[in-house]
Amino acid sequence: MELSGRVVVITGGAGGIGAAMARRFAAEGAEAVIVADLDAEAAGVVADDIGTGATAAAVDVTDAGQVAALVAQTEQRYGRIDLFCANAGVTSGVGLDGDFDRAWQVNVMGHLHAARAVLPGMLARGEGYLLQTCSAAGLLTSVGDAAYATTKHAAVGLAEWLAVTYGDRGIRVSALCPQGVDTPMLSEGLAAGHLGARVTAAAGAVLAPEQVAQAVVEGIEAERFLILPHPQVALFHQRKAENPDGWLTAMRTMVRRFSS
Repeated sequence: MELSGRVVVITGGAGGIGAAMARRFAAEGAEAVIVADLDAEAAGVVADDIGTGATAAAVDVTDAGQVAALVAQTEQRYGRIDLFCANAGVTSGVGLDGDFDRAWQVNVMGHLHAARAVLPGMLARGEGYLLQTCSAAGLLTSVGDAAYATTKHAAVGLAEWLAVTYGDRGIRVSALCPQGVDTPMLSEGLAAGHLGARVTAAAGAVLAPEQVAQAVVEGIEAERFLILPHPQVALFHQRKAENPDGWLTAMRTMVRRFSS
């Protein structure tokens, strides 16, 4: 899909990867970029920074009604949504005591609410694109954060199901799976001393959000299912599939090293 002339909605668009995608999509010539976020004021700052063609919207992705209203309002104004980026996400940084309910509602149900709301219009037109921000944790794991690891795996599973079910009806789906990215999610985790954040920061290059946005543009243009801003994630995923026990042993070794 070429981004020029497209109508794009991005949840979690007020900062980090979402804001970088919003700015980049606008630079690629998108007709409209709707910056949606729980923080309406911050979303407004991003939209104002972009200027013409960008608008802000307040939305809680855990509320199906709010997501449906966002889709309906956008379709009423522009006639369609070409690309919906379900990008909002949360992390906890802890193990079994993490907030599984919050993680599930944002990291999984937020994607499901979006798909349910936007697919009817896309299917009626015979085309549309869903971008799901899933994280490398959805292919590998998230050391120290059980809720994040679990829900990001579920997000990848949902993205796969959508691609299988609707791919022959003109719907394209991509799962964005970066590793470390220089966002508040990572920096706050590092400041708090979370094991997962420390492992992530040490596992490879920590990319700027703009580098991830570049990878997204390239992935959407190529209509790739897996968008991997960190190419090594593909190798790690392959090794995990080929030798699960060996991979688990290596991960436990890493946990011991960073826990000592």
